[in-house]
Amino acid sequence: MSQFSVKTDLVSQELVELQTKLNQSQLPPDLLRQASSYLQRVQRMLNSNHYTQEYDRLAHYVDWLVSLPWNKFSPENIDLVKAQKILDATHYGMQEPKDRILEYLATLKLRHHQDPQAVVKPPAIFLVGLVGTGKTTFAYSIAQATGRAFVRIPFGGLGSARDLRGRSRLFPEAEPGAIVKALREAKFNNPVILLDEIDRVSAQQRADIMGVLVELLDPTQNHRFLDHYIDYPLDLSRVLFIATANNTAHVATAVLDRLEVIQMPSYTDEEKIHIGRFYLLPKILRRNGLTSEQLSFSQEVWPLIVRPLGFDAGIRTLERTLESVARKVARQIVEGQLKTIIIDRSNYQNYIKTF
Repeated sequence: MSQFSVKTDLVSQELVELQTKLNQSQLPPDLLRQASSYLQRVQRMLNSNHYTQEYDRLAHYVDWLVSLPWNKFSPENIDLVKAQKILDATHYGMQEPKDRILEYLATLKLRHHQDPQAVVKPPAIFLVGLVGTGKTTFAYSIAQATGRAFVRIPFGGLGSARDLRGRSRLFPEAEPGAIVKALREAKFNNPVILLDEIDRVSAQQRADIMGVLVELLDPTQNHRFLDHYIDYPLDLSRVLFIATANNTAHVATAVLDRLEVIQMPSYTDEEKIHIGRFYLLPKILRRNGLTSEQLSFSQEVWPLIVRPLGFDAGIRTLERTLESVARKVARQIVEGQLKTIIIDRSNYQNYIKTF
């Protein structure tokens, strides 16, 4: 048997397996018929010398089709008491944003209770605040509170609308866009999708990207979102979109009109001290193999720690400062220089750069 015949038999067997995957999937009937017709066309090409590339393209396409959660939804489970506990566990203070989120979840719960069979289309949330104020963590907490899968799409430096919408299969190395990839990662058709830092997209492509965002976030349009690679309308009406930005200066007005804006306030020094002592420090000690007996901070030194280089709206500088101290202490313990230490006014400058 020739090498070509062996390859033909293998491809023919794989085509049968692809058809089986299609039949077992939950694809819309017309898309299933279309994909099956593609398989039949490749089957007819097996006697030519040009089937391999076409088969590889088709196998890749069918694999994407069957991996998408066309009719798979996670259960709607909105518990406001649970949501409050999750938000309080991940964010100290921030009472106004928490209240806005709980009110938002309450309306979703009531709408679902009034008609359990109705498709509740949640409006998109827009968290706006300076760096380090907890926007991304807030979005993850909302996913936990609603029992939905969570996927993040970073927009920082996004270069083209094709990155969101995919590229046609007519082009070499075509692939789906970030939205389709997020659905496959989530494994459900109603996840929380975080559109992170939408104000940081490429300036040259901003208009095109904002145009795609309008289609994604508009409930009258997103039930038929078209990814150019999949080339079939996707229903995104049950997806809970959450967008974040440092400010709204570079966000199109048409996009803002389709978002529920929630401002994330800056942390006060008192709030950062509480977060540092009870949220960050225990986590950082564990991460660096230390115990609270080996490294602790006196009460009087915390105001100096939260503002070593001036005012910072968020807590990232504070977290980096504590991380740096923990690493230095870990090294000193391993080298035998000390066994325990209390950071206070007399020694904090040995561990924290203040300039």
